[in-house]
Amino acid sequence: MSDAKNFPDLEKQVLSRIGLLGRSIPQPMKGFMELHEAAVHPGALSTAVKELIALGIAIAVHCEGCIACHVHDALKAGATPEQIDEAIAVALMMGGGPATVYGSMAHEALQQFLAQSK
Repeated sequence: MSDAKNFPDLEKQVLSRIGLLGRSIPQPMKGFMELHEAAVHPGALSTAVKELIALGIAIAVHCEGCIACHVHDALKAGATPEQIDEAIAVALMMGGGPATVYGSMAHEALQQFLAQSK
């Protein structure tokens, strides 16, 4: 794709912007980060499974930055490329045509993060 995004760079940009926002509105962002940490903490579901769920939602709501972050975090939590592809497939089933476009972005993000780790 000629207009392809660089998802590893996008993930870094998102985290940087979140950091800047945290300096402007520290209390709300502290609360959000605590919620995030609690939500992905392993419990009945592993962190990897929770990141796959978040990825599916990111595709369904068309959030490119979320796709970058949750593909990265799913890999970091131990999700396999095959598991990520299956999560993309479920999001496609639930989201129809628009999810197909964003699912292809998530697959591209997966390929970029895997290439970066080599």
